[in-house]
Amino acid sequence: MEQLTANRSFEPPSRTALAARTVSVTDLRKTYPGGVDAVRGISFDVAPGQVFGLLGPNGAGKSTTIGMLTTTIRPTAGAAHLGGIDVARDPIRARALSSVVFQDPVVDRSLSGHRNLDIHGRLWGVSASRARERTRDLAERLDISELLARPVATYSGGQRRRLEIARALLSDPDILFLDEPTVGLDPRIRHELLDVIGDLRRHSEMTIVLTTHYLDEAERLCDRIAIMHEGRIAALDSPEALLAGLGPEIAELRIAGDPDDALETLTRERLAGDDSFVVGASVVVPLHERGGSELISALERLAVRTAATAIRPPTLDDVYLRLTGDRLGG
Repeated sequence: MEQLTANRSFEPPSRTALAARTVSVTDLRKTYPGGVDAVRGISFDVAPGQVFGLLGPNGAGKSTTIGMLTTTIRPTAGAAHLGGIDVARDPIRARALSSVVFQDPVVDRSLSGHRNLDIHGRLWGVSASRARERTRDLAERLDISELLARPVATYSGGQRRRLEIARALLSDPDILFLDEPTVGLDPRIRHELLDVIGDLRRHSEMTIVLTTHYLDEAERLCDRIAIMHEGRIAALDSPEALLAGLGPEIAELRIAGDPDDALETLTRERLAGDDSFVVGASVVVPLHERGGSELISALERLAVRTAATAIRPPTLDDVYLRLTGDRLGG
């Protein structure tokens, strides 16, 4: 994305520049009044230029984590650093390194898109000439050039989201936070916006941290994923490694009787391993080196009655289900 990085050198970034793009979280916690533990001691590191995803359903603690990293929520305990700067002890310096696209709209609907960008540039100390250059480049890249003269109230949801991304990028941040960037958008607009974010991923040097409960977003955009459940990190790895843990294929068996009994029978017969699990009326069996045909043919012999069977590749939803027992949703 040459236009988005026009002010950056074509030389490899210096160690100082790389250090400014790191995110480090150590035993971070947030307890709200009344003893509500929203985040329960999470730790992770994000390398410079990496896209890191916090994946989980609503209430998992993703947005609270983003709030603490962007200094809008004060941690109860633990530490978080952006570019080596403690976000709790030095929030102003930490903020200067980053920008955030919040889940809820923050642009002024009564003002034009251009005026929204102008005000944001002034607040962030971007010079007038640089702001004009960035606005022109970002508007072209995000396909909003023809919208900027109009009041934001006339924008569609997808157009407003593009403006919010442009607003966040105006200050040329080292770290960009995206909190549920496509929530509430219709499928077509959501797909288009994912292309925009994917373009940032491929051509920008900045570090990106995003939250999502959409499986395809995490798998498509992220280098590494932290799967969150009830304020904790249940697993952390690349999408490929998380999926590889379940093997190339799984068998999903919709059981006509008791699924727990069926799983116990399959485990006893060594047709299901320790990573097999029950979800609703179904038993999910990672096959690994086992053959799906062997498992299916054994069902009748073992008197395990099924309403339906399927052999398919695993998904991140399967990973989440095995770890937590809950569906991601979305």
